[in-house]
Amino acid sequence: MTALIEIRGLEKRYHEGDSERVIFRDLSMNIRQGELIAVLGKSGSGKTTLLNLVSGIDIPTAGSISIEGSDITSFKEHKRTLFRRRHIGFIFQFFNLIPTLTVEENILLPLELNGNLDEQQTSYAHDLLEQVGLIDRINSFPDRLSGGEQQRVAIIRALVHRPLLLLADEPTGNLDAETGRQVLDLLASLARQHHMTLILVTHSQEAASVTDRIFEVRDGHLVEHPQPGEITR
Repeated sequence: MTALIEIRGLEKRYHEGDSERVIFRDLSMNIRQGELIAVLGKSGSGKTTLLNLVSGIDIPTAGSISIEGSDITSFKEHKRTLFRRRHIGFIFQFFNLIPTLTVEENILLPLELNGNLDEQQTSYAHDLLEQVGLIDRINSFPDRLSGGEQQRVAIIRALVHRPLLLLADEPTGNLDAETGRQVLDLLASLARQHHMTLILVTHSQEAASVTDRIFEVRDGHLVEHPQPGEITR
């Protein structure tokens, strides 16, 4: 598998009053096409910052991030926004479904934003809903769904436009343990089925166990652990 994401010499620093906070220093790594990656770390360690940098929401203090050969750190803000909209899917802890839109309208939104909404794409979206057992809720509004159902809709919305990369930020943090495990298994299964690369940010070692490689944010670096469960604190 070829590298989809190449991170070279990444640094991220924030000024807080008269002091400077270092989030990452000289971070370099490759993530291969179709690979599932977990990033562990305590609260405030920089896990979400990493997702923001990889997606182009934020820009690094130094270094570069290339996705499929495109150095997104060199893009102007508008170009980063378009790249993100077309090539990246997001899954959040609190679902972030639009309450005034139905399930169908929520999942079709990425296609509309990209100007790709047609009969074939709509059929694909319906097939995905069928696959996760929610086709009968297609006209329901989010407040009529359970937490697990809402997160399944959010997963379909994230991958309906066939992105290169899925970014999941604590996707089970708002679910009970059993539902969370079901959602994680579904997310990993769909990512593998559709040959998508996944970066999963989590504080849970159990959640990380569905991925191929596990990293921990520690003192501004990413430390890789060769086997699940070998996370030091």
